Amino acid sequence: MNLSAASLVPVNATLGVLLAVLLISAAGAVAWFHLAPDTRTNRWREVLTAGVRAAVQLVLVSLVITWAVTSPLGLVVFLTVMFTVAVRTAGRRITSDESWWLAAAPIVAGVVPVVVALELTGLVPLKGITLIPITGILIGGALTATVLAGRRSLDALSLRHGEVEAAMALGFPDRDARLEIVRPAASDALLPGLDQTRTVGLVTLPGAFVGMLLGGATPVMAAAVQLFVLIALMAVQSVAVGVTVELVARGRLHRPRQDGSRP
Repeated sequence: MNLSAASLVPVNATLGVLLAVLLISAAGAVAWFHLAPDTRTNRWREVLTAGVRAAVQLVLVSLVITWAVTSPLGLVVFLTVMFTVAVRTAGRRITSDESWWLAAAPIVAGVVPVVVALELTGLVPLKGITLIPITGILIGGALTATVLAGRRSLDALSLRHGEVEAAMALGFPDRDARLEIVRPAASDALLPGLDQTRTVGLVTLPGAFVGMLLGGATPVMAAAVQLFVLIALMAVQSVAVGVTVELVARGRLHRPRQDGSRP
């Protein structure tokens, strides 16, 4: 017997109250444990803002999704907005200077080849109803990996700047000297995807798997789709991390110095 979405999560006042309580609890925990990088950052406020934004954005998406999945123009606009927001979010999470827009490179390098391969092989039809959710998952994975890799890389360069200078003094080119510091730190960005893939079905039942089961697919079909999503995400994130590492090692993606000069 198939389950319906309504039987899983009914949309009523109780759901709204519970969501509000959970969001306030999350913000309260962040404030109570002082989970912020410095005293100037109100991370608890960011949690509240993120929750409210998610609600507003999902409502807006629900209003335009029919147009997006049935119109070629809607498909292009929707994918463009997704990509633009991802680049802006990733870039600003990594740096506050003008190099933030280079976050587009790892996202494009990771996502585009996978989407093109899916289209060329015919596994995914060129239709909004399938292309939008799959591309969204891949862009989201690339976004997360790019942010983690970029932040870890630049943090490592800042903390271990002396080692970079020492390597350059020994004759290492600038890129190679930075790469020795950046690459190990950035590799941690792959851990979330690796852990998700290794524990799928044992710790969590991901959304694609559950969604297909609710939609009436067989367990085998749902498992196959979920496996594809996980493997594709690892490919996307690996490329995104690699490109981010190169951008940081070559000094293209950077943070402003305190004196305002470019690194």
